Amino acid sequence: MPIPLVNSIASWFLKKRFHQIELFLKYPNEVQLELLHVLLETAKNTEFGKIYDFATISNYETFKERVPIRSYEDYEAMIERSRLGEHNIFWSTPIKWFAKSSGTTGSKSKFIPVSEESLEGCHFAAGKDLLCMYLNNNENSKLFTGKSLRLGGSKELYKENGTSYGDLSAIIIDNMPFWAEYSSTPNNEVSLMSDWEFKMKAIVNETIQENVTSLAGVPSWMLVLLNQVLETTGSENLFKIWNNLEVYFHGGVNFDPYKDQYQKILPESSFKYYEIYNASEGFFAIQDHNNSSELLLMLDYGIFYEFIPMDTYGSDNEKVIPLSEVEIDKNYAIIITTNAGLWRYKIGDTVRFTSINPYRIKVSGRTKHHINVFGEELIIENAEEALRKTIQTTNTEIIDYTVAPIFMKEKEKGAHEWIIEFKKHPENINEFINILDQNLQQVNSDYEAKRYCNTTLNILQIRVARPNLFYDWLKKNNKLGGQHKIPRLSNKRTYMEELINLNKTNSYYS
Repeated sequence: MPIPLVNSIASWFLKKRFHQIELFLKYPNEVQLELLHVLLETAKNTEFGKIYDFATISNYETFKERVPIRSYEDYEAMIERSRLGEHNIFWSTPIKWFAKSSGTTGSKSKFIPVSEESLEGCHFAAGKDLLCMYLNNNENSKLFTGKSLRLGGSKELYKENGTSYGDLSAIIIDNMPFWAEYSSTPNNEVSLMSDWEFKMKAIVNETIQENVTSLAGVPSWMLVLLNQVLETTGSENLFKIWNNLEVYFHGGVNFDPYKDQYQKILPESSFKYYEIYNASEGFFAIQDHNNSSELLLMLDYGIFYEFIPMDTYGSDNEKVIPLSEVEIDKNYAIIITTNAGLWRYKIGDTVRFTSINPYRIKVSGRTKHHINVFGEELIIENAEEALRKTIQTTNTEIIDYTVAPIFMKEKEKGAHEWIIEFKKHPENINEFINILDQNLQQVNSDYEAKRYCNTTLNILQIRVARPNLFYDWLKKNNKLGGQHKIPRLSNKRTYMEELINLNKTNSYYS
């Protein structure tokens, strides 16, 4: 199909969709409250809806007072019943799919319900919106002259009791319309391979023969794939292989630590990067402008949002607020109610609002992935901003890292311990440590206060990881694949000790 015609069709869909987007941009809080009413009405005759008498909930305050906030553990028994084929438990239509996710907090598997409504009205709708927004901002795009190289999870779909479970990406791929499969690479058979290492080789072999115009996947794993592509072809950059490549759609982890490495293998300034924010539970936000670091919160995907200010999270004074009460530059934990039957559900992510007209966010971290052993309140956003500045100053490159506390012992003060796998090592590790420590103090006043004259915290320590340490740790824990991520920050030393022990098994340890 000629590109002008493709872009004209996309433009028609875009204009039609923009009227709906303009509605929630103009009346965001009204759209959210109306959505909550629809969700309650839809589920009022479910088992869950009867327990909390959804039929008599007429406003947000009643909903907030009556329905408790829940974690996955609170839902687990009901979800298991739904997986075994029971219907009408927490959502009115049958749940056919469950997105299997272990997250980054443990090895235990979670099975997140995916309804027809959430698959179509959230995940697929967001994919269409992403493309439409990109084309609207890039009228001369040739996106549809080639294919999108997608890198999803590594597990196949497994069917039990009339329901299916697997990675969210596997569920999406298995249900994609034919035209979407035609415009993607690798083919479905390769995409759904369960052996991750064999799958990567198969993806390389297939995609280097294609005209790839876009990339889509988690930055850490995509970088591994793209480096294998360069190694296999002997090319110095990706444009030598795919000369029409124009955009990378990414999400899942902070892109900043990887940006310099991407720019080296994608050296054209016209190349675009578009960020998304999604999870097994739903698709939440989209970068809707070129060269932006902010994400537009999408308010009509069947997800009702609430927020907990992180300065009250988990305390006796914990406060839950609706979207209408958020403030700029405060850190919030997200609570969602969805069209798949998750009611006031803690997804474990934290965000910071950069704008409230419209509502724009940056993902700042995880509720369980921070360090606050000494009152320093270090979050992932702080760590990665400090690391980004340090990398630029020292002309280094990293592959992965994690951080844990060194606890106080008798008269010894505490500290933070980093283990970093470098792609390009610093010339002077002590200089790197000092610069990173100073950058952390610049981005986090609490850390600065604890570091002042070594009052509470000594200067951070760094262990240099041997090559492939983090990859080997993921493989050992059966976590290879697009959805799995290295835990960045932890209040405990569990991950750190596992990595240190694995690091010692190789002579590269230093």
